This record gives sequence, C-alpha cells and structure tokens, in this order.
Amino acid sequence: MPFIPTTASPGKAGRLFFACAIGSVCTVVICDALHRTHEPSIDKDDAPVVALRPGTPPAKPAPPPAPPAPVRTTESATVDETFSQAAQSLGIDQGTIATLTEAFGNKVDLRRDLRKGDTLSVIYDRAPGSDAPIDAPLAVRLTTGSSSHDVFLYRDPEGEARYYSKNGNSTKPAFSRYPVDFTRVSSDFSLRRLDPVTHRWQSHDGVDLAAPIGTPVHATAQGKVTFVGRQTGYGKVVMLENPPPYSTVYAHLSRFAKGLRNGATVQRGQVIGYVGETGWATGPHLHYEVHVDDVAMDPLTVSLPGDDRLRGEERQRFAKEAESLSAALNG
Repeated sequence: MPFIPTTASPGKAGRLFFACAIGSVCTVVICDALHRTHEPSIDKDDAPVVALRPGTPPAKPAPPPAPPAPVRTTESATVDETFSQAAQSLGIDQGTIATLTEAFGNKVDLRRDLRKGDTLSVIYDRAPGSDAPIDAPLAVRLTTGSSSHDVFLYRDPEGEARYYSKNGNSTKPAFSRYPVDFTRVSSDFSLRRLDPVTHRWQSHDGVDLAAPIGTPVHATAQGKVTFVGRQTGYGKVVMLENPPPYSTVYAHLSRFAKGLRNGATVQRGQVIGYVGETGWATGPHLHYEVHVDDVAMDPLTVSLPGDDRLRGEERQRFAKEAESLSAALNG
C-alpha cells in the first residue's frame, strides 16, 4: 500500500504524518522538522579556541605575606652595684656584657667612675607579642653623672657583630706601632743584654728609638696616665694604662706635655712628651715599652689591635641607623 501523507493539525506545524499498511501492520512515521532525532554535532568553527604561546611559563603563585615588622623598645636600668648587674637586669647575656665592658672601657673606668644611680639604657628589636629580643642590643647608652656614652651595633657583610661610636669608629682599642718619628732603632728588645750604663747583664724590656731632642712623643693608644715624673734609670717617664690587657711606658723624656698629670686620660696620637736623654741614657732617644698582662713584650712585633673603623658605604648605612637609634635614646 502506498504512503498516504496527512497534514498536521493546527498547533502541530512542522510535523508530517505518513501512514502505510504492510500486510496487517500499520506503521505511522512522524517527522519533526523542528526537532532533530539526534544530538547536534558541534561545528568546528563554533568550538572555543585556546591559544598557547610557546615558552609561556605557568602562572606563579602569590608570594607569602611579609612577616610582621619587629617592635623596637627602649629599656633602662639604674646602676646599684656594678655595670654587669645593671646589664643583666636588662637581659643582656654574659658574652655581650664582656663586649660592652670593652666598648665603654675606652671612655669610662667601669670600676672607678661608675656611681650608684647612673643609668644604662638599651634598645631592642622584638618579634610582635614576644618578650625575647631578636638580636643583641642595637644601641646602648651609659649615663654617668652629666655625661652620656653611646655605642651602636653593626653587623658586617659576614654577619660579625661589633659596637661602634656614632661617628663610625670602632670601640675596640686601636694601637699605633710607633710613638715617635725616629731615625733608627738604637737598641732592641732583649731578655738578656749588657747594659751600656750599668755594665750588667739584664733584660731590656723595650726598644730604644733614636731621635733628636725635642721630637714629639705620641701616645700609641688611648689610656690613663698612671705615672708622670722621674724614676731612676728611666729619667723623665710617662706610664699609661691602656685598654686591657695593654700598658705602655715612655722614658728618657726631656720634658712632658703641658698639663699632663696623673689620672688624666689621653687619646691615641696625643703628644705626651718630648725626646730627651734623661736617666740612664747614652744619647737622645725614646725608650718605649709595651706590656701585655703586665709582661713586657717586644714593641716591634707584639700583636696589636688594629683600626677597624667603618668606611665608605658601610659607614653611610651605619650613620643613618645610628642617627635613628640616637633619637630613640633621647626619647
């Protein structure tokens, strides 16, 4: 039987019905022109395009948040007994106390000059919410009477910590090798020498530096005058107690620097007297001694602390930080 097309009823627009009879079976086929009988294929022109550029690195994760800034605090303690006791009360460890004792020892005799009621102030950096300091004290001020002495921490590129004065000079003692502009070494250091005056064999505890009478004699390191006057053999002599463990002797002087007296503090390079030939001397020269822990050593070869003041960019960075810390100490 042939197909018999049938029109769609109202509201069924777009549909065609075909009916046929095959034997005793009647089949109805419905063709929907508006709705396909299978899932539509995606046209390649309609697909999303993902462009990849060669060598494009993957997106980097966001950096972790910066740690909170340290909290800078200033603390003070009153000296009741000793410098060490006041430092300990501020949480300073023994190693740093020893370093600070040396640092302030260039300016203050901590055994004689410190008085009850003097103050010690420190500046620490602490982590937020913590009582423990991040590092050694960044700045330390020792106030004795009406005078204040400041030192500031600086770490060099290798991480070594040292304390410096505000102008960038090291607080470690520094020595010059020679106290006078001499022409020659007229007599060496010796443990046993025939003395040209006494004609006896004995030690020669220093060196003799020949120079014209009146040549200025300079202190080779900062120190305190422990004796200025005459002694047998030495003639006119100046003795200095330098930063421990050093002391120095300058003998056979023709005269002393004006105003020099026992107990006075002198600076490295300061003129303390003038070459002469007083005492047991056979000609104009300076007899110069260096003692380490009260033991005479050869002044020409003994190991001496060097001058490690900050210079260049290091000094500029230090000066900026020291200015800020000084202002904080001033309150």
